[in-house]
Amino acid sequence: MSNVLYRIGRVCTRRRWRVLFAWVAIVVALVVVGKAAGGEFVDRLQVPGVESQKAANLLLETFPSQAGGSMQVVFHIPNGTSSDEPVASAIAASLDAMAAVPHVVQPAPALLKRVSSDGKTVLTTVQFDDEVRVLPHSVYYEVVATTEVATAAGVQVEFGGEFPRLMEQPSLGGTEGIGLLAAMVILMFAFGSVIAMGLPIGTALFGLGAGIAVITCLSAFVDMPSTSEMLASMIGLGVGIDYALFIITRHRAGLHRGLTVEDAAGRSIATAGQAVLIAGGTVVIAICGLAVAGIPMITFMGIGAAIVVAVMVTSSLTLLPALMGFAGHNIDRFGLPGTKRVSEGSTTNIDGEYHGWARWAHHVSRHPVVYLLVGLVFMLTLAAPILDLRLGQTDSSQSPTTSTLRRSYDLLAQGFGPGFNGPFVLAVNLEGTTLPPEQVVEQLSAAVSADPNVAKVARATVGPDGKAAVIQVIAKSAPQDKATGELVSRLRSSVLPDAVAVTGGAVYVGGQTATFIDLSNRVADRLPLFIGCVVGLSFLLLMVVFRSILVPLKAAIMNLLSIGAAYGVIVAVFQWGWGAELFGVHQSLPIVSFIPMFMFAILFGLSMDYEVFILSRIREEYNHSGDNTGSVIVGITATARVITSAALIMISVFISFVFGGEPTIKMMGIGLATAVFVDATIIRMVLVPASMRLMGNANWWLPKFLDRLIPNLDIEGESRLPEAEYEHGARAR
Repeated sequence: MSNVLYRIGRVCTRRRWRVLFAWVAIVVALVVVGKAAGGEFVDRLQVPGVESQKAANLLLETFPSQAGGSMQVVFHIPNGTSSDEPVASAIAASLDAMAAVPHVVQPAPALLKRVSSDGKTVLTTVQFDDEVRVLPHSVYYEVVATTEVATAAGVQVEFGGEFPRLMEQPSLGGTEGIGLLAAMVILMFAFGSVIAMGLPIGTALFGLGAGIAVITCLSAFVDMPSTSEMLASMIGLGVGIDYALFIITRHRAGLHRGLTVEDAAGRSIATAGQAVLIAGGTVVIAICGLAVAGIPMITFMGIGAAIVVAVMVTSSLTLLPALMGFAGHNIDRFGLPGTKRVSEGSTTNIDGEYHGWARWAHHVSRHPVVYLLVGLVFMLTLAAPILDLRLGQTDSSQSPTTSTLRRSYDLLAQGFGPGFNGPFVLAVNLEGTTLPPEQVVEQLSAAVSADPNVAKVARATVGPDGKAAVIQVIAKSAPQDKATGELVSRLRSSVLPDAVAVTGGAVYVGGQTATFIDLSNRVADRLPLFIGCVVGLSFLLLMVVFRSILVPLKAAIMNLLSIGAAYGVIVAVFQWGWGAELFGVHQSLPIVSFIPMFMFAILFGLSMDYEVFILSRIREEYNHSGDNTGSVIVGITATARVITSAALIMISVFISFVFGGEPTIKMMGIGLATAVFVDATIIRMVLVPASMRLMGNANWWLPKFLDRLIPNLDIEGESRLPEAEYEHGARAR
C-alpha cells in the first residue's frame, strides 16, 4: 500500500494544477447539486419496533388529518383573566385570524382553546396540513402576526412546538471561525511559518466544503438530522487539520534532509499518509457502527460525520500534496521572529543527554509501575461520575430565557402543571374488542386515572371508522423526572394490560416523552453490542497494522479509559452542575440519550488517531534498533511536538462549538475536548510509555500462524519505497 500512496503523492504534486482545478470543480458541483436537490435537514425521531413507534404508526393510519406539523400558541394575562374584556375579544379575534392562515387545518378543531384553572393562561394548538419542514416560513410569520391584536390588549403571547423549534434551529453561527482562528495560531507556533500554517487550513476548508455539500445532497433523499451539519463540521475541522498537520510535518522533515519536493511529498503520503488512511478508516468504522443501534436518526447522523471524515482523508492524500507542490521549498518562508522551524525533535543534546520530551519519557520508563498506577487512578477518578449517568432528552426548558420556546414552556408548566409539557398519548386499537368503543375507552381512562402520578386524562377521541381511539394523559411530574419514566413503565407493564384483559384490543403508550424513554432504553440495550463491535473491529485493524496482539489490546484499554473520563466529565458538568455556568448551562440536565453511543463512536476513532501515529513511529524505530525502551523514548519524542499541536487544535475546535445554544452540541464539544486532552497528556505521556516499558519485547509478539496470514503494511516505514531523490548538491542526511 505504501508504494501506491507514494505514487499518488508524487502524481498529485507533479500535476498540482489539475488536482486543484478538479477539487474546485468537485466542490462547486456538489454545492450546485445540493441546492438543486432541495435537501433539508429533518429531525424525525423514529425508533423501529418500540411501543411509542407502534402508537405513532396507528395514529398516522387512523387520524391522517393530525399527521401534519403543529405549533402551540400560549396567551398569558398578567393582570386579570382570559374572560375579562378587552382580553377575551382580542384572544378570540386572534384565534379567528389563525384559522384563516394558509395550511392551517380547516375546519379548525385544533384552535379550540384550553384555559388554566386560574384563568390566566390560554393554550391553543395550531395544526397544519403538512410537515412544518416543507411549509413556507411565511406561514409561521403569518400565525405570529395574528396575535398582534392580543399583544396590543396587554396579553403576553409565546410560541412552542415544532414550527418555532424549526425557526430557532441553531446554525454554526461563526463558532467554527473561533476554532479556525485558534488552529491558525497553534499551527503558526508549531511550524513557525505562514505558508506551512496555511496548508492544513486550506486542505481542511476544501474538505469541509465538499463534505458538507455531500451531506446536503444526501439530505434530499434521506432524513438527515438538523445537528448533522454542526457535528460534521466540528469533527471534520478537527481531524482535517490534524491529518494535514501530520503529513506536512513528515514532508518538511524530508525537505530538510535535502529531498526533492516531489519525492518528499510522495514519501510523506506513503508514510504519514498511510497512518492517516488507517486512522481515518478507524474513525469511519467506529462511526458507521452506530447502525447497530437500529435508530435511523443516529445512524444518519453518524453517516454524515463519517462522510466528512472520509472526505478529509481524501483531501489529505490528494489535495494536500498538490498544495505542498505549490509551496515547494518556500514552505518555511514568512516565519515568526524567534520561532524554530523544526519538524521532528531529537532525543539527546550535543552532550548525549536526554532532554525535553525524551527526558520525560526516559524518566517514566525508569519508574513504570508508579506512573502506571498513578495514571490509572487519575483516569478512573475522572470516570467515576459515570456511575450517576442519567439518560434523557433536552427540551425547551433548557433553552435560554430569551427564547419564546422557553417562555412558552414555563407558562404552560405554571398554568397547567409540570407534566403538561410532555403528555402521553394512548393509541387504542379497538379491533377485536368485546365492548362498544365508547365503553372501552371509558374503562381505559378510568384505569389510567387511578394511577397516583396521573394529573389528568383528556376525553378520548374515537376514529371515524371506530377501529381506533386516542387518549391524552398528563402526568403530575415533569417530562424529565424519574417519576415520569416510572409511570410509563407502570402503564405498560400492569395498568393497561390489566384493563385490556377485560375489554380486548391493544393499547400503545406514545407521545414525545414516551419516545424519548424508548430511545434511552434502546440505547442502553444496544450499547454493549455496539462497543463490542467497534472494539473488535478496531482490534483486528490494529493487529494487522502493527502485527501485534498486546499493542492493539493496550490501545483499546487506553481508549476506553479516555472515553470513560469524557463520560465522567459531562456528567459532572451537566448533571451535577460543576462549572456548568461557564458553558451557558444554568440547570441540571440529563445526558441526551444518544450522546454516550455517539461519543463512543467518535472518541474511539479519534483516540486511535494518536495511538496510530505514536505507535507507528515506535514500531518504525523498534524495527531499526530492536530496543523496546529506546524505541518508546524516540517515538514519544519524535511525535511530541506534532501531537501536542494536533491535540490543541482539536480541543480548540471542539470547545469553540460549546458556546453555541444547542445543549446536545455543548455535551459533545465538552466530552470530545476532554477525551482529546487526557489522551494527549495522561494516556500519551504517562500510560503509554509506562505500559510499553513493562511489557517489553512482548509488545510486538504475534503468533506464527497469524504472522503468515496477515499482510505486512510496513506502516510509517520507507523500506519498500524507491531510492530517495535529493536536490542537486544535497547529500543524504
